[in-house]
Amino acid sequence: MASSQRVGGVDACTATQVDDCRVAATRPLLVSAGEASGIADVFGLLSDPSRVRVLFALLEAGEMCVCDLAEMVEMSRSALSHALRLLRTAGVVTNRRDGRMTRYRLADSHVRLLLDVTREHLGHGPGPAGRGL
Repeated sequence: MASSQRVGGVDACTATQVDDCRVAATRPLLVSAGEASGIADVFGLLSDPSRVRVLFALLEAGEMCVCDLAEMVEMSRSALSHALRLLRTAGVVTNRRDGRMTRYRLADSHVRLLLDVTREHLGHGPGPAGRGL
């Protein structure tokens, strides 16, 4: 959008002058289109409340077998398996075979941090989400 165009609404800027120095200094720091796509994919995985509950169950309980995890988050094993497959493919969870059982856990501390920070952020914000989880 050209800098001379005006956009209405509460979230729009009514000024028509671009701070060229600030834009030039900040542009190199932005994530690339590829990185933005990857980040959007991870957050897209978190757009499903069932998958979020699965991740928080793994966050709190640590490694779990599918049977226990399905019971904990009140999902059918087939729905849980589908969710876990998506999360594993994205590198958010890992699994290991233990005899006839498959056990899942969060992939690394970055996933733990993302979940913790997101939950903390929601606890500080306005609206229904900010009133407690």
